[in-house]
Amino acid sequence: MRKYPVGIQSFESIRTDGYVYVDKTPLIYKMITEGKPYFLSRPRRFGKSLLVSTLAAVFEGRRELFEAFTTDYGIEQPQLFIATTSWKWEKYPVLRFDFSSGDLATIKDLDSLIDFTLSEYEEQYGIKPRRRSDFNLRMKKLIHTAEREMGKKVVVLVDEYDNFILHSLGDMEKTNTARQRFQHLFGPLKSEDDHIQFVFITGISKFSQMGIFSKLNNLNNISMAPDFETICGISEEELVTTLRPDIELLAERQGKSYDAMFAELKANYDGYHFSEEKTDMYNPFSLVKAFNNKKVGSYWFESATPSALIDMLANMPPIDINAIDGVECIASEFDQPFDSYAAPLPVLYQSGYLTIKSYDAEMDTYTLGFPNHEVRTGFAENLFKYVTHTQNRDDRERSVLQLAYRRFRRDDVIAPFIEALKVFFAGVPYMIDDKDEHHFHAMLYTLFVSFGADVVAEDLSAKGRADLTLKMPKGIYIIELKYDDTAEAALKQIDERGYASKYALDGRPITKVGIAFSSKERNITDWHND
Repeated sequence: MRKYPVGIQSFESIRTDGYVYVDKTPLIYKMITEGKPYFLSRPRRFGKSLLVSTLAAVFEGRRELFEAFTTDYGIEQPQLFIATTSWKWEKYPVLRFDFSSGDLATIKDLDSLIDFTLSEYEEQYGIKPRRRSDFNLRMKKLIHTAEREMGKKVVVLVDEYDNFILHSLGDMEKTNTARQRFQHLFGPLKSEDDHIQFVFITGISKFSQMGIFSKLNNLNNISMAPDFETICGISEEELVTTLRPDIELLAERQGKSYDAMFAELKANYDGYHFSEEKTDMYNPFSLVKAFNNKKVGSYWFESATPSALIDMLANMPPIDINAIDGVECIASEFDQPFDSYAAPLPVLYQSGYLTIKSYDAEMDTYTLGFPNHEVRTGFAENLFKYVTHTQNRDDRERSVLQLAYRRFRRDDVIAPFIEALKVFFAGVPYMIDDKDEHHFHAMLYTLFVSFGADVVAEDLSAKGRADLTLKMPKGIYIIELKYDDTAEAALKQIDERGYASKYALDGRPITKVGIAFSSKERNITDWHND
């Protein structure tokens, strides 16, 4: 019997209720025995909250959760690594602050949550209530009293510290007020260092970007440290060992071989890299959902609230999905503030939409790209709605367009798809506006990617670059786009520059397609294929 912890972030529940758990305690043991104040940045739904819960169980001395035992349901849970070590399992006072709730909409909500958390611990340690808004002094008093009552230094665990601010971007008054709240609350974490055993803070954005921990400059940021690259998420080694039975069960349900099932999981959920070592990491949320639902699907993008990111794009320069897939950046770019709308790369990387593809040690530069099929298509679908101003439109027209594409893919009949494109674009208000030919290219490319197509933009050949190369199961389509010109001119360019020659040995038939787009009509006005 295999039970999957979908949406469960409690380490105790996972172990006692018999859910599958990938042992992260070797890295937890390394962390708690080699250092003291840590910060970890990871995308949403990547296991940060479960890691915080596991750390809490360790410092609360709950050794029984880490030993081998049989649950009340008759499921055998294996012994975890840390139970075999010399860890003393002493009970420390643990203060946990969880800001991962999506219900925090106002400063009043944030104040209420902080006050509630502090009040719970104050009652636990018999502290008389003081002025509710004085978070700094309350935190100091709590640290001192907890240490005195339990005879051990205090452990402070903070989960998703930046969640409220990230959902308030664009409202400078609210974000600045929130920063002040956090500065007061967590200010004592450095000044009271003699009374603190361990600090662990998680979030999406680096703490330097939010200006919250300017005084807490002793935090060890392990977000891009090779030694801790696999502390969240599922490594490929863990997938093919601990989770191998789950791949086999899924393969059996889908009527596929183990190798075919593994390849599909890799294409959809692999590809995350969190250091220059580039250890392959899989999205844990999507894997668990796929195993639980017995099918591969786009789970992470639906659950990671991409709308907040897409809304941010409206305040940034137009983003070409082809331009950001393979973009180079230097390490300092990761330190750009999240509210610096001119610099989308830190937002996209730390939100999990881009990952490290390669690292040039000599130049100290990173190449970023989409980690996998799930993220690439999900991001493109939402970005397409943004660039065409169709966020609030009825989805029926897009559904018709998608059905036309599926017919195109199945039957290799391009005409119905082009006609469906024309109908769709006719309903897009001010689609091109004052933009140029490049915008139209980027829009079509984004559309194809959102359908999951195997498409190459600016496909390089000996004499130039084809606008789009679409690789279908039954054929290859070389597509040239002309803005305020003719479809014949587009076809002529394909021939003159030999765009199709590089695919001569592919074996699939090659079709050349010229498409003309009118800025006046804001639509496709002509097309031909050869």
